[in-house]
Amino acid sequence: MIYILLSICCSVIVSVLLKLARRYQVDVFQAITWNYSMAILLSWIFLKPRFQNLGEAPVFSYLLLALLLPSLFVVLAVSVRLSGIVRTDIAQRLSLFIPIIASFFLIGETLTPLKGIGIALGFTAIICSIPWQNRSESKKGSANAWIYLLLVFVGLGIIDVLFRQMALLKAIPYSTSLFIVFVMAFVFSMIGLCYRVITKQTKFTLPHLFIGWVLGIVNFGNILFYLKAHKALANQPSTVFSAMNIGVIVAGALVGLIVFKEKLSLLNKVGLAIALIAIIVMAYA
Repeated sequence: MIYILLSICCSVIVSVLLKLARRYQVDVFQAITWNYSMAILLSWIFLKPRFQNLGEAPVFSYLLLALLLPSLFVVLAVSVRLSGIVRTDIAQRLSLFIPIIASFFLIGETLTPLKGIGIALGFTAIICSIPWQNRSESKKGSANAWIYLLLVFVGLGIIDVLFRQMALLKAIPYSTSLFIVFVMAFVFSMIGLCYRVITKQTKFTLPHLFIGWVLGIVNFGNILFYLKAHKALANQPSTVFSAMNIGVIVAGALVGLIVFKEKLSLLNKVGLAIALIAIIVMAYA
């Protein structure tokens, strides 16, 4: 269970770093770019990718992931800033319902009554977690916060579908696919960053390099410990699934409410409770 605990801590730390970014005037896009350079290094060291049978690589999936990962990272940062850690973590964790739904159409999985209940609860939790406030009562820029929560939910769900398809490849190890995606994401991010520097929207700074590396270490730690948890508890995947997702929501809620004094409406609190129930139901199903 130590791997699950470490993965939960890394996941919540990523949200905390994104929450603090604006307070300390961090250029999130620049930090995200350097984050992938560290992810590449750590993947090479710990995952030891093997470059064989690359002719069978799903190039389109790699390209799509390489574009979506940095883009969703930026969306995630905006969502954390506008909606808070609690709501954003709920959207992140419940995005796993999208690949579950996709499995019914892609591989013909049977929809059981319990899975149907779990999916319905998941979508209900998302709706309840949205900050339903009047535009006149919103802070400037937060009136459309729900859009970013929805993008986090849908975007990460699509990313999860693509990663699961990669995991099913027999010719290419998952570690190799992950390494290739990180390299491509870094290239695309660097192109975007160079454009922003040339157009004088930002400039390279050494602190952003180190901030990005810290973000990369924590982000990769989340992936590494999650994979190790599944390997250590190979016969109990539902335990890893439920403990990880419930743990992130609970830990994120505690940090958001206690440390950052985030305020939740009664409906939001109901959504938090429903999210936990939904994950338990899906793990049992």
